[in-house]
Amino acid sequence: MNNITPYSSPHYFIYLLLLLLPIIIGLWFGKRFRTYDFFATVVILITAFFGGNMSQGISLLCYVLLEIILVSIYLSYRKKHNSFWVFTMFVLLAIIPLVFVKLDPLLQNPTISLFGFMGISYLTFKSVEIIMEIRDGVIKEISPYEFGRFLLFFPTITSGPIDRFKRFQKDVNNVPSREEYVELLHSGVDKLMKGLLYKFIIGYFFGTLLLPKVQILAMSYRNQAPLGLSWWVLAYMYVYSMYLFFDFAGYSLFAVAISNFMGVKTPMNFNAPFKAKNIKDFWNRWHMTLSFWFRDFIYMRLMFTIIKHKWMKNRIAIANVGYVALFLIMGFWHGETWYYIVYGIFHAIAMITNDAWLRYKKKHRESIPSNKFTHAFAVFLTFNIVCFSFLIFSGFLNTLWFS
Repeated sequence: MNNITPYSSPHYFIYLLLLLLPIIIGLWFGKRFRTYDFFATVVILITAFFGGNMSQGISLLCYVLLEIILVSIYLSYRKKHNSFWVFTMFVLLAIIPLVFVKLDPLLQNPTISLFGFMGISYLTFKSVEIIMEIRDGVIKEISPYEFGRFLLFFPTITSGPIDRFKRFQKDVNNVPSREEYVELLHSGVDKLMKGLLYKFIIGYFFGTLLLPKVQILAMSYRNQAPLGLSWWVLAYMYVYSMYLFFDFAGYSLFAVAISNFMGVKTPMNFNAPFKAKNIKDFWNRWHMTLSFWFRDFIYMRLMFTIIKHKWMKNRIAIANVGYVALFLIMGFWHGETWYYIVYGIFHAIAMITNDAWLRYKKKHRESIPSNKFTHAFAVFLTFNIVCFSFLIFSGFLNTLWFS
């Protein structure tokens, strides 16, 4: 039996909903069958990670065991001490497995990825959040079972959304009232149907039917135009952007829907991102749980550190340094290839430019019009800037120019 990627086909949902049926019935009658919840989690993990040669499953178990040990040790330490350097050491230890996985393609050494399994990035984000919030005093107690349950919550395990531990605990430790659960069921069904439309119809049209044809046409001009650029490259940019959104948004809707069926209000990942009026607004709408995680646990902490140690005094310069650091990290997180790094730098420059424009606009608000036309133009401009960044992100330019 091969590994079954969650939400990979419409048939998957038939088996998944049958598996969830006792959970749904229990919540309908005001009960959580925690033993059955554990059983369902084990079944999903086996189908997703222990097919084939079971290497992903073994890697997952090793990873979870390592993170539980790290969190348990740091929690015990934090009750008596609060050294910044010890905290930093535990954060670095928590991300080492992810670093190994990300370095593997660069080093071309398949043996280095001991922890190579679907979803390691998202589990690492959760682990680092726990360590940081233990340090902040937000989390004072967490048992290995609670931590493991948080990491291995199967609706979101492979690609998010990234929940926060305190919010997650509030849901799983309580049973919603009948009225609340009816609302969750309605929400889950709505998101499930919308996800099926996004991923298996619209996403399939753009990604499977249209994108390969547009790519072939764009590549056919490779030696006929400067840098191989043609109108078909522009078409590829828009088609890929639509595919990326509908495929990923569809997956995220599935994860939230299944969470709702289980009585958990997993946060949404997308909020009409192509309606954003500027690039900052876009990042408040696109892959929101990841954006907010990077904002809270990297950007804001870097800002605080710079200000606390007085490394820089100019607030604008501090913010700009934060943008560059944040989006470079995000670029490297996606992979160690030039187009991911350029993608990160591009968004850092876009954020810096956007802030500069907003400051200028604030000073000259009387002379700069603000109406429906300017708003529509801002949305149009932001949409095209974002789509261009997705063209960089796609790696197609690497294929067009270097392959």
